[in-house]
Amino acid sequence: MAGNREALGHPSRRSRREGMIAAYPLQWPAGWPRTAAGALQHGRFGTKRQPKGASWSMMVDITLAQATQRVLDELARMGIGRDDVVISTNVKLRLDGLPRSGERAPADAGAAAYWQARNGDRRVMAIDQYHKVEDNLAAIAATLDAMRAIERHGGARVLERAFTGFTALPAPTAAKYWREVMLFSAATPTRDQLRQRYRELARNRHPDRDGGSDAAMSELNVAMAAAEKELGHA
Repeated sequence: MAGNREALGHPSRRSRREGMIAAYPLQWPAGWPRTAAGALQHGRFGTKRQPKGASWSMMVDITLAQATQRVLDELARMGIGRDDVVISTNVKLRLDGLPRSGERAPADAGAAAYWQARNGDRRVMAIDQYHKVEDNLAAIAATLDAMRAIERHGGARVLERAFTGFTALPAPTAAKYWREVMLFSAATPTRDQLRQRYRELARNRHPDRDGGSDAAMSELNVAMAAAEKELGHA
């Protein structure tokens, strides 16, 4: 998580974790393909709301908080505790380390849920096919629910085999100092200079561009977050 919650789980368990997963910015699993910008879809996830005094309910768009809770609830039904889960997105965090509602929608709306299974395996599920972070989180929750149905119908061993495809790869190595990644010398950049440099580098590092990759874009995102924190530009 952010700050003292950067490890996979609660800080008291940090020494028992191998590697670090950041909740912000998005840590996309290495080797997982990304959805091209032109192939993104509008989400169809919603929740029922009953207007005050009405006897009927209507469907409204799911919120970021609701989608996040759905992921946590689905993992809880699998016996995964809150301290063993990291939800990673490009949305800045609340004090409890979960995505903060009301933030400006990020350009990269992908979402990834990392958790440690009861047998100690580290796993991840990541989705980025929708325009909104909340829809990608809701899709993760829906996928987890669908996979749990296998277990409910007596296919525990089949479920275990299915989840092997979601085994988390080792966490990214420690990020380079942000000045090195973002090509700044000792001079302190302004907020506008920092963001301009980010846009310039992102054009070449994005996995949709020739020569770009998920790892390169992730490194830039981590460096940008570190720069904003150090310079007070967040």
